[in-house]
Amino acid sequence: MRVGVVTFPGSLDDRDALRAVRMTGGEPVPLWHASDDLTGVDAVILPGGFSYGDYLRGGAIARFSPIMDAVVRRAREGMPVLGICNGFQVLCEAHLLPGALVRNAGRSFVCAEQALRVENAATAWSNAFAPRQRITIALKHGEGNYVADAATIQRLEAEARVVFRYVGNPNGSMNDIAGVADETGRIVGLMPHPEHNVDPALTDHLDGRGFFASVAAFLDGLTEP
Repeated sequence: MRVGVVTFPGSLDDRDALRAVRMTGGEPVPLWHASDDLTGVDAVILPGGFSYGDYLRGGAIARFSPIMDAVVRRAREGMPVLGICNGFQVLCEAHLLPGALVRNAGRSFVCAEQALRVENAATAWSNAFAPRQRITIALKHGEGNYVADAATIQRLEAEARVVFRYVGNPNGSMNDIAGVADETGRIVGLMPHPEHNVDPALTDHLDGRGFFASVAAFLDGLTEP
């Protein structure tokens, strides 16, 4: 499993994501924002951070980088994509996922080990979990308040596209939404950081490993005879 991790100017967690891929048995592949070559990777992670300094708004400029042209094209062809924190913002700006991420309620930066509930355990990035399973994933953001119009929220709920929900809403997100998927379940965005929950030397909560096990199982299923 070759998983590409994109580095934008201002990316913060690209190295953490590469390390997490390696620690969970995948082959990490660094990808550069100014290139449109995905080098044949099987999946892509858009990492957390502050791409292009969050000028205009989080993810707004990164969405127009050359690498995103390739990501959007391959994603629409079925390649799994995970957007983490700023990466989630980029996916929304690129219209691969609906909604937007705005300033946290209370206008405070949130940094915590956050409890989540798995609402959809059938996506490319969540199939290693059980439905309704409670997991703990690191959270750190100032603009993670998920919003969308009423019709979009209704559609996400009706189509089971809310993948993760906060247990105790830390940022004001509508319907406690922590992560959503596209119609196919191959593209997922979430604000918490699973790449920070894979190493037992750093945390007692290793639920982040489930994200990488999920995409590995999904890709293995595509290659079965």
